[in-house]
Amino acid sequence: MNTDLMVNGQAQRLDADPRTTLLDALRNYLHLMGTKKGCDHGQCGACTVLVNGRRINSCLTLACMHDGDEIVTIEGIGGPDDLSALQQAFIAHDGFQCGYCTPGQICSATAMLDEIAAGWASHATKNVASLPGLTVEEISERMSGNLCRCSAYPNIIDAILEVAAGKEQS
Repeated sequence: MNTDLMVNGQAQRLDADPRTTLLDALRNYLHLMGTKKGCDHGQCGACTVLVNGRRINSCLTLACMHDGDEIVTIEGIGGPDDLSALQQAFIAHDGFQCGYCTPGQICSATAMLDEIAAGWASHATKNVASLPGLTVEEISERMSGNLCRCSAYPNIIDAILEVAAGKEQS
């Protein structure tokens, strides 16, 4: 079955079995190895990518369901020679430790900052009638679908807070 995807700004035609998950399509057909297969059950967040600007667990969705969609993986957020602000902050704050969860963490944090900027409330939002404040509790709630076996959570939160502070100043 042919599926047309826009992956990291490039048109991709995928000829894969309709049962192929988006995660497996990215890794096995398009050879984008940054997106990780952790639990393969949607419980760890290692496979998080952005689809049309929203974060999803790519192990829980079929590639054919995203015909025509814009998909951004960690490779589309930034590469070794052109790191995003979040990638730089993760390095500065040692928010990656073993690094396995880092691509999903960064994709999720990228979308999370956009959600906050758009005024989307979370369970931790104190006042849903105003823009959510960027607190440790707010970040922890919003990033709760992304697990880190190394427990680098304080460093990840520090990295996100640094980038958010930079966005507020610009």
